[in-house]
Amino acid sequence: MTETEIYYEKMTKTPLTKLIVSLGIPTTISMLVTNIYNMVDTYFVGTLGESQQAATGILFTLQAIIQAIAFMLGQGSGSLVSKALADKNKDEASEYVSTSFFTGVVIGLVLMVFGLIFLTPFMKLLGSTDTILPYAKQYGVCVLIMCPVVVCSFILNNNLRFEGKAFYAMIGLVSGAVVNIFGDYLLIKVFSLGVLGAGIATAASQFISFLILLYFFNKMAQSKIRLSYVSRKVKVYFTICRVGFPALIRQGLSSFSNGLLNNLTRPYGDAAIAAMSVVNRFSAFVMCVGLGVGQGFQPVASFNYQAKEIKRVKKGLLVTMIIGTCCIYALAIPGFFFAEDIVRLFQKSEDVVRIGKFALRCACGGVMCLPISVPVNMLYQSIRKAGTATFLSMLRSGLMFIPTVIITTHLWGLTGVQISQPIADAGTALLSIPFIIAFLRKKE
Repeated sequence: MTETEIYYEKMTKTPLTKLIVSLGIPTTISMLVTNIYNMVDTYFVGTLGESQQAATGILFTLQAIIQAIAFMLGQGSGSLVSKALADKNKDEASEYVSTSFFTGVVIGLVLMVFGLIFLTPFMKLLGSTDTILPYAKQYGVCVLIMCPVVVCSFILNNNLRFEGKAFYAMIGLVSGAVVNIFGDYLLIKVFSLGVLGAGIATAASQFISFLILLYFFNKMAQSKIRLSYVSRKVKVYFTICRVGFPALIRQGLSSFSNGLLNNLTRPYGDAAIAAMSVVNRFSAFVMCVGLGVGQGFQPVASFNYQAKEIKRVKKGLLVTMIIGTCCIYALAIPGFFFAEDIVRLFQKSEDVVRIGKFALRCACGGVMCLPISVPVNMLYQSIRKAGTATFLSMLRSGLMFIPTVIITTHLWGLTGVQISQPIADAGTALLSIPFIIAFLRKKE
């Protein structure tokens, strides 16, 4: 059997629980480790002061913007690569991934240049106060310089996943995370470079991660990245963006909502911004479990839907929801009961702990709704139902969160900020249920 035939057999015949877990565990581990090093950043920078720690929250929004573009190109091309491999067409798969990769290089360079030119107004737009701004600029320069590398890394990572090579995608991300953790300690604690040291450590880790991912892709992937494969057809670019658009909406609205949250929190001082930064990092840590399991389901759904194995896709959706519930609850429940200890681990300020404790408990309640909303969103994107997937992507951080946070903050001030995301999470889950039922009733 050829490599393509072996892969076809694996994706259509392997027991679903085993297949989703085998693809989801490496993705979940890589996302967990990535979020761990984000929290390590938060911890080390938190030892420098409230304003410095708040700066990492501001830059968390910028990183989410970069990731939004990368996920659009990576998941858009990845889903199409999976479709092409289901049709046993390696050349078409190579065209999609090569077009996506080199488009990512160009977009990353444009973001880097414009971000560096307009650095100060950009940081203020993201929610920096005058006391946070100097630290946000230090960290922001490092993030922006690595923008082309980060975009291409996520494209490589997603395409490895969609080719069933999630383990190698994990190695690339985990290696960078380990470098970042040791870099934080060395540059902040040993060389006393402060926020700039955290930024340099993050940049170095991202570059190393990119090199490892590129090596594994060239060695392990069925599709190939070559300039000769880059498409000259506008339709190919449009198709990649259309299929990946839900990921852009999901990540882009997350960036916008974080920026909005920072701006609405700003009147309550640096302590409030720092507290919400800690809460957002922990919430992202818990969320990555649900996203990791969902992303493990994506190549299964994409491949089997193209292969007309609809029954496997339905069963896979239910399996993903069950696994996601078990994993997320295992993290969210301890987070609820030990909220004060978790916040205090990152910041000793009593004001930060007081604000963060309640916000974290609310956030833990909200993320328990993710096993309902995340898998169905991943499903519709993977089977290339772009319109439905885009609507579902707009819910959590857009259609539900934006009006909720504006209304609750107007009515209850800082308390409104703290309770806005869990309300949006619950509403998103309720609105996702009809789409789950509709797919499960779909004729095979």
